[in-house]
Amino acid sequence: MAFRYLPMTAEDKESMLEAIGVKSTDELFQDIPEAIRYKGDLQIKPALSEPVLVREMSRLANKNINTQEHTSFLGAGVYDHYIPSIVNHVISRSEFYTAYTPYQPEISQGELQAIFEFQTMITELTGMEVSNSSMYDGGTALAEAVTLSAGQTKKKKVIVSKAIHPHSREVIQTYAKGPNLEVIEIDTKDGITDIEALEQELDENTASVVLSYPNFYGQVEPLAKVQKLLENYKAMFIVSSNPLSLGYLTPPGEFGADIVVGDTQVFGIPGQFGGPHCGYFATTSKLMRKVPGRLVGQTKDEEGRRGFVLTLQAREQHIRRDKATSNICSNQALNALATSVALSALGKQGLKDMAYQNMQKARYAYTQFKEAGIEVKYEGAFFNEIVVVFQKSIKTINQKLQEKGYIGGFDLESIDPSLSGCMLIAITEMRTKEEIDGFVRELRDIHDE
Repeated sequence: MAFRYLPMTAEDKESMLEAIGVKSTDELFQDIPEAIRYKGDLQIKPALSEPVLVREMSRLANKNINTQEHTSFLGAGVYDHYIPSIVNHVISRSEFYTAYTPYQPEISQGELQAIFEFQTMITELTGMEVSNSSMYDGGTALAEAVTLSAGQTKKKKVIVSKAIHPHSREVIQTYAKGPNLEVIEIDTKDGITDIEALEQELDENTASVVLSYPNFYGQVEPLAKVQKLLENYKAMFIVSSNPLSLGYLTPPGEFGADIVVGDTQVFGIPGQFGGPHCGYFATTSKLMRKVPGRLVGQTKDEEGRRGFVLTLQAREQHIRRDKATSNICSNQALNALATSVALSALGKQGLKDMAYQNMQKARYAYTQFKEAGIEVKYEGAFFNEIVVVFQKSIKTINQKLQEKGYIGGFDLESIDPSLSGCMLIAITEMRTKEEIDGFVRELRDIHDE
């Protein structure tokens, strides 16, 4: 039998009904009142045979625009980066691909070691002391950091920059409803957080200040200035950071950040039409027992051999419910492994070179746009994303770019009406000089129409 799954036969159905002591499916559901049972047919298409279904799904999938056939300048949280070929080879091995939570360390040493190495590399990148074994994505990691800060400080006010990814801000707002946190959003000025407005909002009731580094617009926030403001208040400093940028930029830990979170999609994880991703959560040793999720630790067995175990799990499944800091019940072990393999393949110098290429290519694109007469909105320090301005609909521009084989940038009007005509463009190490020149040329022609 060449089935891709194990279908249930009529004989299987009869056998199961007999085992539980009923004669029919109707008898199985007889305790459900007739009045609330659905009597009609579900509004779905008739079942197809497997070959026909495969062809139909392939037809639908081929409608998607992908980065294999189009040159992508789209970022805004999901990026087209180099993935070493060894990544897919390692994560496809059955012992990793099918692994679940490594509760039994004696048979899970490979999985535990991989997670331990992920934690170690994240702490080195961020300049922090402790990292957990990963989280679902950068947005939930950031929201968990916010709730942790409120629990630690016993304060209810959280100040969040509007230069943070809009989706992450929405997740924070959702998480804040449970503990009744007051979330104050600070406007931007010249592409970065308005520091004066932030200073005015700071008070003794502030649990934390949340910034992104680089921020959603690609600009590098002045973390040192913000940290100096916080010296007069007992508020925590939370930074959401693109970990690739930390291959070149000063890590947030050196600016006194209390918690650093982010998404490791930039290391070994394809765009995959938006997910899944892998969040990271790094902090100080002081907060180690408040970290959501789990931490893997290194130890020795009775014979002195190095081994790995689940050291801390601060969730309600393992400790008293009232002591739990989160209900996060899993992690992204497979994607964390992909990140570890990618970072190991790149090495420290390779990571630095990769970050440097992102910065240099983005600066080359910046000068080319200016020479083409296209306005670049912000003039501050930036990593690999820039905002360019047009007098036309970005949606229309992107449609024209698609016809030319390009995936255009993110339409900022979709999240902020005041940014009509603004496009957020990402330039990664994957883009060649010829691709950048061609993209700028197409945009110049559209701009001059």
